[in-house]
This record gives sequence, C-alpha cells and structure tokens, in this order.
Amino acid sequence: MKAWFASHRAALARALRRFAQAPWSSLLAALVIGIALALPASGHLLLANLLPIAERVSARPEISLFLALGADKRDAAEIQARLGRTAGVSGWRFVSREETAKRMRTTEGLAEVLDSLPRNPFPDAFVIEPSTETEAGLGALRETLAAWPKVEHVQIDSAWVKRLAALVKLARAALLAAAGLLAAALVVVTFNTIRLQILGQREEIELARLLGATDGFIRRPFFYFGTLQGLAGGAVACGLVFAVVGFARAPLADLAGLYDPAFSLRTLEARDAVLVLAAAGALGWLGAWASVSRHLRGG
Repeated sequence: MKAWFASHRAALARALRRFAQAPWSSLLAALVIGIALALPASGHLLLANLLPIAERVSARPEISLFLALGADKRDAAEIQARLGRTAGVSGWRFVSREETAKRMRTTEGLAEVLDSLPRNPFPDAFVIEPSTETEAGLGALRETLAAWPKVEHVQIDSAWVKRLAALVKLARAALLAAAGLLAAALVVVTFNTIRLQILGQREEIELARLLGATDGFIRRPFFYFGTLQGLAGGAVACGLVFAVVGFARAPLADLAGLYDPAFSLRTLEARDAVLVLAAAGALGWLGAWASVSRHLRGG
C-alpha cells in the first residue's frame, strides 16, 4: 500500500512539474477549457433562474373574461355563479379592477396616467381554466361566455403559453447539445496537450519501457496532468460564471420582477461549482486516457 501511495505521489509531483515548466501554455489551455465550460454552465444557471417564472404560467390554455365597465359586484357574483354551473369550466380566478390598477401602477409611467383619469379604466375580469384544450371546445366555450349579460369581451390565451413552453423545451435541448459539443472540445484540447507532451518525452518513455516500466507507471503522470488541467479549467469556468451572473444581475432581476416581485436571483452555488469542477476533472482525465492509450497502442 505504501508503494502504491508513493507511486501516485511521485506521478502527481511529475504532473505539477510539467505545469511549472510551461506555465503560459498551461494557463492558456485552462482558459480555453474554462470558456468551453462556462458557456453551458451559464446557460444552465440562466434557465434555472427563468424556469420558476415560466412555471408560474400554466401550460394549459386560459380564457380571460372581461366584464363591462358598468358591471358592479352583484354582476360579478352572478357571473361567478354561472361559471360554477357551466360545463367545460374546471376553475377560475376573479381579478378585480382595483387589483389590475394596482398592478399597472408598478409599471413605469403608468401611475401618472392613471392618476390623470377620472376613474379606473380597467374592468373586473375572470381568468378561467377550461377543462378542454381542443380548438373546437375552446371556441364553443368562448361563444357561450360571450353571450352572457354584462360580459364585454372573452379572449382565449393559449398561443403565447404554448410558445413559451416550446421555447423552454428548445432552450433545454440547445443547452444539452452545446454542453455535449463543448465537453467533446474539452476532451480534444486535453488530448492534444497530452499528445504534445508525449511527443516531447518520447525518448524518455521508450527508455522507461525498456527498463521495465509498466503502462500504468507511464500513464499515471499524464492522467494527473489531464485531471489537473481540467480542474484548472473548471476553476476558470466558475470565475467566468460568477462574472456573467454579476453582469446580468440587474437586467435579469428587472425582467423577472415584472412577473414575480418576490424573485430572488440564483447564483452559482457550492454544489454547482463542485459539479463543474468534477465534470472538468473527469473530462480532462478522459482526454489524457485517450491520448496516452493511443500512444501506447501505437508504440
């Protein structure tokens, strides 16, 4: 066991010496790896911040029923009672004109406009959840609701919700594809770095093999080097993600605040950083393994 630890300690020391012998090229490789990892990591963090907002919006279509401006609380109560007796309605939410006005006042410039008007211009409304999602069923329900007294307008809100869900799916797929491509690029960078090291130490490696060195002994320093290079790139990626989040914090919080006033921006947590470092180290090891194995098979 002591011999095993001593062998690994010596291999790690040789890998660190190789870093020290070529600091600029090692730093450049770590920077390339860091940028490659920072792109999917930043995308994942952006989605993690935006998904809670998107999830607040139901993926099911909704119907907005607007009452006439002259409708009073009694009319709203009558509409609510009729909704409870109407087939095709699974639920609803009443939005008073006062609630709408209060929400609109938070929009820049609208508070002054509302104060200049003689009365509240917004109607009472119901946001209805239909039990059907077919176009024919939604259209029939809309016609039924529009025929009720004191109903000014009925609008089906489904297209934009479907587009939002499709965009979220597309973003997830694009992020996975980008992560896969950039992970492959990281392996290629490490593969090429190790290949150049092997070519520079070819005679030393051949001499070690002639003296009876095992393939494991030859591989070990390169494995450590690839893993350390990956970890260095992962650390650069974490720093870049922190910088991106800091840069996007204000505009992202402004956008999210329009939909969720209680929005709290999620930054790169310790768990995320550990995952980035682990993935970077594993991919660096994989690139080193592929490069050394190819050389040993060829040799």
